[in-house]
Amino acid sequence: MRQILMAIWMMVGVACMAQSYDAMFLEAVCQRQKGHSDAAFDLFRHCVNIDSTRSEAYYYLAQYYGAIKQKDLALAYFKKATELEPDNDTYLETLANVYVSQRQYKEGTAVLQRLYDRNPEREEVLSMLIQLYEQQGDYDNAIKALTRLETIEGKSERLSYAKSNFYTRKGDKKAAIAEMKTLADQYPNDNNYRCLYANTLYVNGQQKKAVGIYENILKQEPDNRNAQLALLSYYSEQKDTVKVQEYIERVLVNKNATTEDRIGLMRQVIGESEQSGGDSTRVLNLFHRMLDMPQTDPDVAILCAVYMNMKKMSNDSISQVLEQVLRIAPDHSAARLQLVSYAWQAEDLDRVIDLCHDARQYNPDEMAFYYYQGMAFFQKGQQDNALDAFQNGISVITQESDPDIVSDFYAIMGDLYHQKGMDKEAFAAYDSCLQWKDDNIGCLNNYAYYLSLKGVRLDEAEKMSLRTVKAMPDNPTYLDTYAWILFRQKRYEEAKKYIDLTLKNDSDSSSVMLEHAGDIYCQAGDKEKALEFWQKALDTYDDENDSNVDDKQVLIRKIKLKKYLTK
Repeated sequence: MRQILMAIWMMVGVACMAQSYDAMFLEAVCQRQKGHSDAAFDLFRHCVNIDSTRSEAYYYLAQYYGAIKQKDLALAYFKKATELEPDNDTYLETLANVYVSQRQYKEGTAVLQRLYDRNPEREEVLSMLIQLYEQQGDYDNAIKALTRLETIEGKSERLSYAKSNFYTRKGDKKAAIAEMKTLADQYPNDNNYRCLYANTLYVNGQQKKAVGIYENILKQEPDNRNAQLALLSYYSEQKDTVKVQEYIERVLVNKNATTEDRIGLMRQVIGESEQSGGDSTRVLNLFHRMLDMPQTDPDVAILCAVYMNMKKMSNDSISQVLEQVLRIAPDHSAARLQLVSYAWQAEDLDRVIDLCHDARQYNPDEMAFYYYQGMAFFQKGQQDNALDAFQNGISVITQESDPDIVSDFYAIMGDLYHQKGMDKEAFAAYDSCLQWKDDNIGCLNNYAYYLSLKGVRLDEAEKMSLRTVKAMPDNPTYLDTYAWILFRQKRYEEAKKYIDLTLKNDSDSSSVMLEHAGDIYCQAGDKEKALEFWQKALDTYDDENDSNVDDKQVLIRKIKLKKYLTK
């Protein structure tokens, strides 16, 4: 009776323990799903303490240990989960991956083999086994695995080539050749398989036989790329320069050659040409022959343009190649930017505008095109179009944009707004400019000068202008601005010092500078010198095509009345 009671109590205890484990495991999973990793981790650990014969908690704990870089514990717990449930495919696959990640290839191979034995239809497991056998140099088992894969997929170039390669690496040349011969015999009308067979002969010491096959292929199919490349490699090894040049040209103009083929060979040709004196005749001839063929991508034309630029050829000749790049790939921003640069250098503003107009369709996020288009309109005196271009350019600014370009965007916009009499907008643009680049000297000068013209924020204007003078102490424009701001602050003696420096550094002073000098000297008490400067300013007005009539009349009145007048 006592023994029966003990058995009953044991059964009750086991049942209670199982209920406790299940409840805690469920709660651990719930905490995990909520993202409460610490709580879930502790609960899984309690699960293991309650019942060390259940695999699930070990599996989850192993993942947590892996996440905190405790690799040894992670591996131990994955192994424990697999020992407790050896037929669980998920556990087996995870354990194999852990072994491989820790470079324990032998152990990983054993686990994957168990997994494959249980699931022989899983081709990806067999493929992983092949990679592991190769990693360990176990070519015999790699070949066996490939043979098993062939029974599933059927014979193919990929599998035959892999088997042949393993035979070659283990030193079994006869088997390597036989493997590829079988494939070539299976497809006797496919020259690509014949070429693979020849390649295998070549690397296994039967070069003469391989070359004969390549040549025979080219008699049947003159544009067979693989045979041409193989013979090019052969003649390079033989140092037969005549044949090498012949086959380079044949590959370059072969319609079946890839862009990678052409780019690689042309780099070789360019390198050899530079080493032997740099004669560009043959190189350019090869480029032109290729570019006369239909192009599917712009890479050859781009390399040609790069080479022509290296050889310092004319912008016009390089432009023709860049135009071809755009015909092939109209969204190629680098080529278009180069064309814009050439047009800008040539002062062909209409061409700049047209190129940038098209770029805004193909490269709407490239700020440089808005910048050049805006500058071209600005140079042509089309302020509204220029402002439109810059405003559109601002819409594509991001935190990653070049601060120098963005700063110039806002600086020029400020100048344009000022020309249109929109000073509030101009000053806002200048503020934005200086937020991106607080030492934009051109902006600091213009901002300070326009503030002084309005007679507002003069202390701020003086600080901005002083920065420009310190940065470029011989620049007459910046010196003039600073002198004029000091004048507006009624600091006449200081203003005289800087206006004298202005005129000293500018041998051909403008009417504005000369009039400023007169105004400053007048208010400083030297009216005779002021009249001299005002007269020079008036004479200069007569020579300037853009003279403002109203300003000129004020200047005439200053001379007549011999005193300073505000405009």
